[in-house]
Amino acid sequence: MGQNFQLVVVSAGTSDPSSTRLLADRVAGRVETLAGKRAQTVGTTVIELRELASEIANALVSNHIGPKLQTAITTLRHADGIVASTPVYKAGASGLFTSFFQILDNDLLIAKPVVLAATAGTARHALVVDDQMRGLFAYLRTVVVPTALFAATEDWQDNGLNKRIERAALELVALMTSGFEKTVRDESWGSYQHEYGSAGGTELTIDLDSDLMRLAAGGGTAN
Repeated sequence: MGQNFQLVVVSAGTSDPSSTRLLADRVAGRVETLAGKRAQTVGTTVIELRELASEIANALVSNHIGPKLQTAITTLRHADGIVASTPVYKAGASGLFTSFFQILDNDLLIAKPVVLAATAGTARHALVVDDQMRGLFAYLRTVVVPTALFAATEDWQDNGLNKRIERAALELVALMTSGFEKTVRDESWGSYQHEYGSAGGTELTIDLDSDLMRLAAGGGTAN
């Protein structure tokens, strides 16, 4: 019997419709189809960051997580795979996109498979995914698929884009269905560096009585 998987699309497109959302939707559609061929089921949830813009800004300056933003974070926590798509502004991923991922708990996305995608009006920005976005997701300790997706205006009529979408979707399905994330969390979680209270407040196993923690609190080391 096939398994059910949850795919989450994060789109930073600011218009409705947007090419950024369109690219992400095409990836998600291929993921659902390819998983179906393996007798697996994929359900897709979309997080539109433009609808969360005010709560994201508030979280940046106050650390307060609003209700809609908390729902998005919870959705990501339960994701088996992620498609993260952003428009390119001034040779970089949008501020809305980077701000959202910067406010996430550092442990939230460990080992989750991710497809990175970007759109722009010109091919001059084609390296943004590999040059800028991969670093952010490496810091979050995700598993980014090898194929980067970028679509400039002229790419939408190019069959090469379809081939890259197909390849990225296949890579994501392979990672989602392999059980890699579950293996890491079940067998290797303790070997990662965590912050106290991270992972949604569940990481509480840090030794507060170590020499390092006593020094940080202004005390001395044990004799």
